[in-house]
Amino acid sequence: MDDQNKNLILATALSFAVIMVWFLLFPPPEQPVEDPNAPAVAQSTEDAGGNTVATTPQAATGDPATAGPQATADTATPGTDAPRLAIETGTVSGSISLLGGRIDQLALKNYRQSLEPGSDIVSMLQPVGGDGAYYALYGWAPGTGLSAEMVPGPNTLWQATGGQTLTPGTPVTMRWDNGEGLTFIREIAIDENYMFTVTQTVENTGEAPATLAPYGILARHGEPQGLKNFFILHEGMIAMADGELTETGYDDLDPATDYRDIPVEQSGWIGFTDHYWMSTLVPAAGTPVRFSAFHDTGRDIYQTTMRQATQTLAPGASVSVSSQLFAGPKKWETIRNYEAGEDLDSFTDSLMYGLGMKSALPGGIEGFLDSIDWGWFFFLTKPIFFLLHELHAVIGNMGWAIIALTLIIKALVFPLAYKSYASMAKMKELQPKMEELKERAGDDRQKLQQEMMALYKKEKVNPASGCLPILIQIPIFFSLYKVIFVTLELRHAPFIGWIRDLSAPDPSTLFNLFGLLPWDAPDPQSVLSLVFIGVLPILLGITMWLQQKLNPAPTDPTQKMIFAWMPWVFMFMLGGFASGLVIYWIANNTITFTQQYLIMRSHGYKPDVFGNIRSSFRRGAPGQDK
Repeated sequence: MDDQNKNLILATALSFAVIMVWFLLFPPPEQPVEDPNAPAVAQSTEDAGGNTVATTPQAATGDPATAGPQATADTATPGTDAPRLAIETGTVSGSISLLGGRIDQLALKNYRQSLEPGSDIVSMLQPVGGDGAYYALYGWAPGTGLSAEMVPGPNTLWQATGGQTLTPGTPVTMRWDNGEGLTFIREIAIDENYMFTVTQTVENTGEAPATLAPYGILARHGEPQGLKNFFILHEGMIAMADGELTETGYDDLDPATDYRDIPVEQSGWIGFTDHYWMSTLVPAAGTPVRFSAFHDTGRDIYQTTMRQATQTLAPGASVSVSSQLFAGPKKWETIRNYEAGEDLDSFTDSLMYGLGMKSALPGGIEGFLDSIDWGWFFFLTKPIFFLLHELHAVIGNMGWAIIALTLIIKALVFPLAYKSYASMAKMKELQPKMEELKERAGDDRQKLQQEMMALYKKEKVNPASGCLPILIQIPIFFSLYKVIFVTLELRHAPFIGWIRDLSAPDPSTLFNLFGLLPWDAPDPQSVLSLVFIGVLPILLGITMWLQQKLNPAPTDPTQKMIFAWMPWVFMFMLGGFASGLVIYWIANNTITFTQQYLIMRSHGYKPDVFGNIRSSFRRGAPGQDK
């Protein structure tokens, strides 16, 4: 292997190592959470209920469709005891406050905060008055001739007109009469999963026409707790507008005094995305709408707004406008079915929707699967996850599904890697002759280079081919890392024995001899956790060392020492990575070792388990004297 090719392999491996060490030891700093009750500093006015309403110059024109973010957050006084309507389905529980008709209390029944016994279920939405208020608010923006008091706002007290519990089969309805000829009705329905349908109706019983526009708001007080702030994951505002995805982190949202609109002509959605959870406003497809998102820095409130088309009602007329609200986990199958507009049973349809090769049916949400952060390498992450999902459906265990996925990936790239492995086998067998050349050349590097190239040419060996497996493996590794890190399906997914969460590091540790000693393991956030690693990282180091033994060693002593230490360095580096990723790497190393071992034997070389070639079992094998 010439110096150029050795340097290429060395640079690739070291670059990979430096990147992982940097983000392991120096993660982005956590941002301080500001007081959600901080006084407002943004320019604003107040409505009759004392609620702050951000405005823009356009609001004075009388066109509510171009008005600013009407009825911003901070919509209720802490401690307000307003009547509520319960929400109860097989997947969620919560309630709707009749003060403003806000959907502001929602918990996910099938997901818990941790694996600890008795852990709380995950809370999606929270009412104003506590930490982390997060809610959906709907209303109407007034147009010409209407004042803020004549339309329902964030502090309007609605009257329930039907059932008191929202279930998949029984929507709830609320009503408010402004006493001046306009009656507002709001019906909220929910499906078996996590999708609300909100239908807003206004009836004009007065003598004058009325102009107004419906809107929906998602408001979040302060940044969410547990914000990762990690480069591989997007958290913050997310919007899809006519096929164009927009992602903006919390730190980068525009201030309330200078926000920007996102016009939508046909289809779209907007909301906030967390690591595993998401809330989004979804207007009806085919109707123009305007999205906006901003940060009210004075009160530390983040807001996304959906402003629908202006409606003009003649006396005696009525109008209804529907939209949807998704609030729940970013489960791939659920999100995919919402995008398709139907539950998919066909493998082909599932594949086409999963890879973005098929458009949504009427009623489907275009591009909804892109709410999962697939990253720049979406052309790899999407098919990798689809295959992993289907393997899990067959096998029933995500850990074994990762191993099966590794087998399939190695089988797919094997034709490309075969020549590389064969060439590396020849290079391994030529090591004694290369050592002889090095001894004869002494310090004359030019002579050594010339004789090595002559040897390669004689034996028909391409030293550069050894780079191919590395170049193939790196994008696949990063894509799988992305998949394991961002997808909900790996969260709290068990494997075997002590591995109960494939999205978390191996909980076993050398510190207490893997549970044999009565000592607690080091805190996962401490430096000691990087040293006292678990069983999986140790297996990773061993399999990487065995696999490396089959490769030809560099002739340069420094490079040889670096490569010799690399398996053990990686063992500690990857000790804090997700168990699922370490399982993939162990399986990959084991399969690669097996492939190279068998290829070496098929070419006449007889390595032992540590890669040392003892003898050739075929007369005239490459590199042997005839």
